[in-house]
Amino acid sequence: MIKTALKKNKVKGCFTVGNDRGLHTRPSTEIVRCATAFKSEVRLVYQKNQVNAKSILGVLMLAAAKGAKIRIEAVGDDADEAVLSLITLAQSNFNIKY
Repeated sequence: MIKTALKKNKVKGCFTVGNDRGLHTRPSTEIVRCATAFKSEVRLVYQKNQVNAKSILGVLMLAAAKGAKIRIEAVGDDADEAVLSLITLAQSNFNIKY
């Protein structure tokens, strides 16, 4: 009998919300769009709240203001890419120009 253990890649990262209005609808939509491009399970953690990054309502529930530090936790085969993409998205101000 052969046992095969599937080891999933677990990756963590973080970003700071830099835009003046925090994580309102537009940046939250960009986060969800980015996260859904990956097969990995991606979660965002802020204060005591942990939400699915692929859920617009979940991301909006964080109610994160400018300066908030958001942790990213991803589990899956493409977890590295998911975390890196979300950090890059945050550094580009969620592709939003005011």
